[in-house]
Amino acid sequence: MTDSTPASSRVKVKRHGERGHYDRTVIDAILDEGLVAHVGFVVAGQPYVIPTLYARSGDTLYFHGAAANRMLDTMAGGPVCVTVTLLDGLVLARSHYNHSANYRSVVVLGTPREVTDRDEKMRSFQILVDHVAQGRWEDARQPNETEIKVTRVLALPLDEASAKIRVGPPMDDEADQGLPVWAGVIPLRVVADPPIPAPELTAGIPTPGYASGYHR
Repeated sequence: MTDSTPASSRVKVKRHGERGHYDRTVIDAILDEGLVAHVGFVVAGQPYVIPTLYARSGDTLYFHGAAANRMLDTMAGGPVCVTVTLLDGLVLARSHYNHSANYRSVVVLGTPREVTDRDEKMRSFQILVDHVAQGRWEDARQPNETEIKVTRVLALPLDEASAKIRVGPPMDDEADQGLPVWAGVIPLRVVADPPIPAPELTAGIPTPGYASGYHR
């Protein structure tokens, strides 16, 4: 069952339409849990898909990079497709054909704008840093003027977005359900290992809680 209605036909889920979700609370929750977005864009007729960190604030996704960055150059004022995927489990069916995965994904279409307002740019820095590790912004040194100048920020509105979600056990054909083959789900989740201090870290600096207890 779908939530709400798609913002446009371009983001309507067609294959397994029952897995489509268009409610912003569902979309935002996936974006806020994810870390890596894959950005699709075209340069001289050649498609590229590049992974990058991102962060959401309200109705906007922010992307950061070097001032001389081909992906950001192309994104600025050009159409893009952004996808974020959370892999929740491997679904092993009794037949190879019915194997699948449990996942939550979001697709966003739109045209990013370049962020030139200094205040918004600084806010976007904080949003990204705290999206990666909540609380880190207040701990680390703030960006200096040179760093602000050489960092480019693009903002993508969430006007056209949809989510697609699969949950549950394998969907075996009835004729296969009696086969002597194990079937089920292998759940997957992001788990952080213990933090590894930098080799030149000053002695006595404690590991912050957002690092020692990191989770998504």
